[in-house]
Amino acid sequence: MSISLSSLILLPIWINMAQIQQGGPDEKEKTTALKDLLSRIDLDELMKKDEPPLDFPDTLEGFEYAFNEKGQLRHIKTGEPFVFNYREDLHRWNQKRYEALGEIITKYVYELLEKDCNLKKISIPVDATESEPKSFIFMSEDALTNPQKLMVLIHGSGVVRAGQWARRLIINEDLDSGTQIPFIKRAVAEGYGVIVLNPNENYIEVEKPKIHVQSSSDSSDEPAEKRERKDKVSKETKKRRDFYEKYRNPQREKEMMQLYIRENGSPEEHAIYVWDHFIAQAAAENVFFVAHSYGGLAFVELMIQREADVKNKVTAVALTDSVHNVWHQEAGKTIREWMRENCCNWVSSSEPLDTSVESMLPDCPRVSAEAEYTREGTDRHELTSWKSFPSIFKFFTEASEAKISSLKPAVTRRSHRIKHEEL
Repeated sequence: MSISLSSLILLPIWINMAQIQQGGPDEKEKTTALKDLLSRIDLDELMKKDEPPLDFPDTLEGFEYAFNEKGQLRHIKTGEPFVFNYREDLHRWNQKRYEALGEIITKYVYELLEKDCNLKKISIPVDATESEPKSFIFMSEDALTNPQKLMVLIHGSGVVRAGQWARRLIINEDLDSGTQIPFIKRAVAEGYGVIVLNPNENYIEVEKPKIHVQSSSDSSDEPAEKRERKDKVSKETKKRRDFYEKYRNPQREKEMMQLYIRENGSPEEHAIYVWDHFIAQAAAENVFFVAHSYGGLAFVELMIQREADVKNKVTAVALTDSVHNVWHQEAGKTIREWMRENCCNWVSSSEPLDTSVESMLPDCPRVSAEAEYTREGTDRHELTSWKSFPSIFKFFTEASEAKISSLKPAVTRRSHRIKHEEL
């Protein structure tokens, strides 16, 4: 069916080409142009014409889904998990539907961060004007004033936003494994201040302004022949644009452009900005990072740019399947040595939790997150944060205790010297 429809669409062009080929040199030029046009046509793109409208609900209820008491996404009527292939043989439409649901999930998690975790949404840049693009992060009330402990959470790359580890896990598994909420709640219960970064919110999208081709004016100083040629080119351009609009974009999808957020145009920039304007100003003696996947790379870049400050303020860093590379990022020897002492990377592995895993790079120790491979042979990279959850808090507690014990002898000697001098 799809082939015959495509053939019908292209039939007038083929007939036109056959007629043109019987003409002279000028007609041959037109033939070449038509051949070029045909070579650019993607039959898959043409089939968009048969898609149902890309009009999706903007609420979970509209999709007829809700999260149950276990935090699992289930169909309201059937109780079944989410079904990706809602319509057979319409992969692009199903993907668009999945993405629309994902946007709703993102807003839902934002609501949970504010209502369930009692975090505040903070707009950045802090000195942004009313009209410029903005992003935001989330913070606990005591994030900047807590004198003892501060936990900073950084997710990986892709479609995830603040408060998420993996959209796929939220939709197909549950909120606990796919969001940062368990980390936030336990951190608050254990007396940490909390800052949740939003490193993928780098730009806003606005509709691209349409380019209007202005026709030549009769009052122009140009010769009439030149004006006629320009008008002819303009009309041909409009014809091509109308053709592509009709067959390549039958859904009338808007063409968007990106406006980047000042000083937050990449995950690395964002991490440095939040450090400079928030974390560096925090009162906490001990700062702890949890960074997943690309978030680990962003942390290493932060360390490269702010080495002395990070060493002075950060007590320990938990990485989960981090994609950082100390060689490619050109991290110096002193950074690599600090990472060996103060970082740990929980990686995808079928070994028992916390089992040492050999590393090819001379940076931080790697241990198993006990995130096994699936039957399909794909690794569970996105599960590493949830699987290592209890071990990470234990690691932070031990790092705090080690720091206190390392300071005690120095304090004791100093106090003893003072007492001796007083005597």
